[in-house]
Amino acid sequence: MVVVVQEKASESSIEQIIKALHDCGFDVHRSTGVNQTVLGAIGVQPDFDTRQIELLPGVAQVYRISEPFKLASRSFRREDSILDVGGVKIGGSAVVVVMAGPCSVESESQIMTIAKSVAENGAKFLRGGAFKPRTSPYAFQGMGEPGLKMMRKAADEFGLQVITEVMDMSQIATVEKYSDILQVGARNMQNFTFLKELGKSSKPVMLKRGPASTFEEWLMSAEYILSGGNHNVMLCERGIRTFETATRNTMDIGAIPVIHSKSHLPIIADPSHGIGIRNKVIPMARAAVAAGADGIIVEVHHDPDHAKSDGAQSLYPEQFKELMQQVRIIAEAIGRSVA
Repeated sequence: MVVVVQEKASESSIEQIIKALHDCGFDVHRSTGVNQTVLGAIGVQPDFDTRQIELLPGVAQVYRISEPFKLASRSFRREDSILDVGGVKIGGSAVVVVMAGPCSVESESQIMTIAKSVAENGAKFLRGGAFKPRTSPYAFQGMGEPGLKMMRKAADEFGLQVITEVMDMSQIATVEKYSDILQVGARNMQNFTFLKELGKSSKPVMLKRGPASTFEEWLMSAEYILSGGNHNVMLCERGIRTFETATRNTMDIGAIPVIHSKSHLPIIADPSHGIGIRNKVIPMARAAVAAGADGIIVEVHHDPDHAKSDGAQSLYPEQFKELMQQVRIIAEAIGRSVA
């Protein structure tokens, strides 16, 4: 249920409304926009009489939300959520943010070289994996905390923020020390116990879509983090599994406008995983920006032929430069800019 508060309602009136909702057995989440405050009342009470709340001083409107995801829905928050990560804004209609870096941190010289290159070409975030979920137990699993330290050092050296994956609850505290955004991989999208713990984190979370997940399942996973108190959540479309075998995944560009219509959360596009083939990444990045993505995250490596993971989908630095030139033109054409 959503309670829309009158524009000039006093703070004491709002507190009384919140108290009344709590007394009725609801958990309450407050969203304060530019002109209006909205209260999300969370709880399953199908026979609840909304007039108990409608008649309270300061209430403009009360209505039920039909979607199972409450806090992530446009009904709860009509304005786009804009996340501020170290001064970089993610979300809204003004800018497109670029995150770039290797699939895995392999050495200090490697991450320094790549960080310098992507920063010079306009990326705001350094991406890279220190803990790597791999299909094979014999594949490179990442460098762990030493890799995180290398990423942080490289990011600080070149004025970048850090985004990296956290794989389970035991890693959260460690990754929080070094990363500005915690990335949840596709395999963990429905690890609900893990998502609840991330709801307690003070760091923003990027939630990747599972390879066979519907929009509703994806948004319900985001709901777990939001309901835990962490409202700094963004989504990431990284391709889904279909019957097609010509590409690693099928990049669902249509997810971008659909999610924007259903949710206020920012959505990032990952064409590297979405297509899985180096020379197809730039076209998919262009398409994602044209479709309204709030950012793109791509893999870049100065020597992808010898990368320890995902070299085939990693761009060369000169290709990343080309990508940035092209997405700037597309962003400008739709009234945005690349941050």
